[in-house]
Formats: sequence, structure tokens, C-alpha cells
Amino acid sequence: MLSPERLALPDYEYLAQRHVLTYMEDAVCQLLENKEDISQYGIARFFTEYFNSVCQGTHILFREFSFIQATPHNRASFLRAFWRCFRTVGKNGDLLTMKEYHCLLQLLCPDFPLELTQKAARIVLMDDAMDCLMSFSDFLLAFQIQFYYSEFLESVAAIYQDLLSGKNPNTVIVPTSSSGQHRQRPALGEASTLEGVEASLFCQCLENLCDRHKYSCPPPALVKEVLSNVQRLTFYGFLVALSKHHGINQALGALPDKGDLMHDPAMDAELERLLAQIPGLVNPVTAGPEASCLPSRPPPRVGSPWRPLHHARKVDAESDGSTEETDESET
Repeated sequence: MLSPERLALPDYEYLAQRHVLTYMEDAVCQLLENKEDISQYGIARFFTEYFNSVCQGTHILFREFSFIQATPHNRASFLRAFWRCFRTVGKNGDLLTMKEYHCLLQLLCPDFPLELTQKAARIVLMDDAMDCLMSFSDFLLAFQIQFYYSEFLESVAAIYQDLLSGKNPNTVIVPTSSSGQHRQRPALGEASTLEGVEASLFCQCLENLCDRHKYSCPPPALVKEVLSNVQRLTFYGFLVALSKHHGINQALGALPDKGDLMHDPAMDAELERLLAQIPGLVNPVTAGPEASCLPSRPPPRVGSPWRPLHHARKVDAESDGSTEETDESET
């Protein structure tokens, strides 16, 4: 049965809203790049498996960053994959640094930009040093907001800067992503120590922002709810409020509630099944209390084992095992 949303939209609008053309173009590119292998089992089977993977959210694994951010569904799928793959970090109570979380992100997306990880960490750490330790749940919820709504937050940052300087943000063209905007971000860290801006005026500007732009943004009613609880706020105070808002997390739909982040019964059952097939291995899920006496922190800080692949669509199965930092300039 067709959904009410599907019935209310013309075909071309519905296809555009679901980014079907994006997936068709990607599928054809993969078909052409791997036509010799695909010819062995047929084009029809290839397209069936491709779109099954899109529906399941596994199509973003080990893909380039330009693809995982190409659609809202891709972004939500990447968030869900990151949570499911590294949930045990939180279950073990491990605290990691920003660079360590970035290494985990690079395991799923080898060319994931460091800047996005830094911005997510700044939401958690505020004015603290960027090498401080963070819990998995705190980082994940902050990363969700920064990654999924990245273009929206770039414009919000510009509006905040205009309000601080006394300008009217509604009379300027707000940039979404530019090198100039990135260079302005350190000033926001300095501004976060000030009183901030008036929440009611900030709210009005954000309502106009949501009306003017088509890219994904949090539900305006929930943004208004966040801003209605305070008289003044800073930019990072606003981001913290977004990351902790239960309704915004539900509306995005990629992650469970914060209290359930460490629970994934389906994944746990699958892990138990796989571990049970390995002779002599103690299953950490079902092992007795004595197994919990093993130290869990701190693991050695290592860089991503992935080579810096910027355009590759396949994982290099013969890794050289290097533990060098992925970008020496990061240090």
C-alpha cells in the first residue's frame, strides 16, 4: 500500500525527494567499474543486491565521504553503522580522544575529514583541550548533530556571528560551506565565553533560515522549543542543547535513545552466534564475572590501519598493518 506521502506527490518530486537518481547513477558507475565480475551472475541480480543494500543501510560501508554525505539516508545509515560497529566501546566504559574517534570513523570511511570530527568533539569539550577523553555516547550524539546537519550548522554559525557583531542576518546571503567560513570558526570558540545572543532573536533568524533553504535541518518546532527555555545562549550552548534533545534524536531516526545506545539485541545475538563457532574462545557476552576483571582501558593510541584512499570503492584486503597516524599534520 502506498504511503500518504507518496500519494500526495507527483512521481518526479517523489523520486527527487528520495534521491533515486543518485542511487541509480552510483549503481551504474559500480556496474561499469566491475562489469567483468558482475557479468558472471547477471545485471538483474546486481541491481537487486545493490538496492537491497541501500534499504538495509549497508551501502555506505567503506565508501568515499562524498557518497556517504550525498543523501540524508546515506548520512543516517552511516551514523547507524558507526553506532553498531563501535557500540562495545561504550559498553566497556572506554573513553577515547578526538583522534581515536576519528580513526574509528576512518575504518568505515577512509577519507572521512578530520574537521568534522573536530567540530563534533568541540561540542562535547567546549573550552577544554581537544585531547581530552570523551565517552562514546557523548561523542556519538554530538557527532550525529554535526554530521547530519553540517550545512545547516554552517549557516547557523554565520548567523550567530552576525548577531554578535550587531548585523541583521536576514539581509545577507548565508554561506553553507566555504573555506572562508571554516576560517571563522575559531572566533566562535572565543565568542562562546561571552554572554551569547538573545534567544528570541536567534530563534527568529533560524526560522527564516529553515524557510529559505532546502537542505536538511532539525524540525523548526523542536529548535524553537530548545531556544524557548533560555533568554540568551552561545553558539556551542545551542549545539549542546540540540545534541541532548530527545525529540531531535527521535526525529532524525538514526540512533536509539541515549539510554539504549549500549543495547542492540539483534547485533548481540548475531555476535553470540558467530563467537560460538570459534573453538576455545571465551564469549564476552555470556562469560562469567571473572571475565569482567580484565582491564579495559586504556588501549594504545593508534592511527587508522587504512591507507588514505580518496577515490577507492573497495577495501584493500592486504593491509600492511601500519599504525602510523593517518595525517601527520594532525599532531
